[in-house]
Amino acid sequence: MNKILLIIQREYLSRVKKKSFIWMTLLVPVLFIGMYSLLIYTAVKGDELGDLKTVLVVDESGLVKDKLKNTTNITFAYSTKTYADERSGFKDSKYNYLLRLPATLSGAQILGEKKPGASLTGNIESQVNELLKNKKLLDAGIDINILKEAEKGINIEALQITDEGEKEANAMVAYGLGFIAAILIYMSLFIYGAQVMRGVIEEKTSRVIEVIISSVKPFQLMLGKIIGVGMVGLTQFILWIVISGGLIIGAGAMLGSGKTAELAQTQQVSAGYAPGAPNTVQIASATDSPDKLAKLQRQLADIPVGYTLGIFLFYFIFGYLIYSAVFAAVGSAVDNETETQQFMIPITLPLIFTFAFSLGFIINNPDSSISVWLSMIPLTSPIAMMVRLQYDVPAWQLITSMALLVGGFIFTTWVAARIYRVGILMYGKKVTYKELAKWFFYKE
Repeated sequence: MNKILLIIQREYLSRVKKKSFIWMTLLVPVLFIGMYSLLIYTAVKGDELGDLKTVLVVDESGLVKDKLKNTTNITFAYSTKTYADERSGFKDSKYNYLLRLPATLSGAQILGEKKPGASLTGNIESQVNELLKNKKLLDAGIDINILKEAEKGINIEALQITDEGEKEANAMVAYGLGFIAAILIYMSLFIYGAQVMRGVIEEKTSRVIEVIISSVKPFQLMLGKIIGVGMVGLTQFILWIVISGGLIIGAGAMLGSGKTAELAQTQQVSAGYAPGAPNTVQIASATDSPDKLAKLQRQLADIPVGYTLGIFLFYFIFGYLIYSAVFAAVGSAVDNETETQQFMIPITLPLIFTFAFSLGFIINNPDSSISVWLSMIPLTSPIAMMVRLQYDVPAWQLITSMALLVGGFIFTTWVAARIYRVGILMYGKKVTYKELAKWFFYKE
């Protein structure tokens, strides 16, 4: 036991003291939050961030004359000349694009020295189609305002019946948490499992392993290496959670104060503290965002954080232990990383399949037979069960899955150890699956 602890200590300290570990621990939360913030910002402010595009319209149909609405980055101008005249001198004009709408609107074209973006053509198509639809309705004697009123949709609030009564179902929060948990476990199994494999290969190729094996048994070495690297991963994940939580809380406090000030200003305007009549549009837009924010905060508050985090750590630890044992066996069987490719596909295929299947199927059908089975099989359950967890998984399914995962870890480690004890001292031989099977049945 003391020897295993020494190996764990060596593997752990040799990695956490590296500058790369410290930098990755500090930068990953910042980079992830920054990336998603940038994606959200560009999605919300996309039009405002683009360059101004001027479009000259030749409207032969008479449908859109002075009716196309300008946006923050698209400005429309209308020509009284023919398309042929505008086309001949367009390269020397001040406009970016030339839009032609024929009399029948069939064969509409947009011309420019640069390819028009999808948002530009989509904006024009949307506006023209709306105007065309309204014209057809008017020609048929249908009141457009009545039709628009009839087209107004509804928002359905998802509720769940519990022993305590009805509560919000938190569907979007469950989706988000399942997505995040799947990504974290998927990445961790690859990253830290590969670290175990590379560590074994390095010690084997440098012949350091021969010295170590003289003092400890192969199983002790493999187990110490797996646990040591796993503790590095767990340390890094805990630090990521703490740092990310601090950044999110800080950003939320800043955002909340900004929204409060904006709402107060809007309420002052509507109450007559500023010139002009009450602006009901501003009031609606200002109160809508706080309502959504308050709803999101309520949903997040309903999440059992301790329970969720505990289950996550269990599946993270045992999922890592299963895969790292297999990675260690592969590392012991080869002389360099290039030779690992033939073994990597069978190992990683369950992970890749479950991750892709989770985001497309399990997250939308958490109680289906396929989802349940994937959350039971030890090689797929770390990802599948974490996706299903926020959808109130029955206790018997969770207990069964956890028991099978522990049993799978014990069995996988036993198999990997039998391969590891032979492969760790095998050099210069091309290994096949048949050879691995022989190693497994070698006697002590």
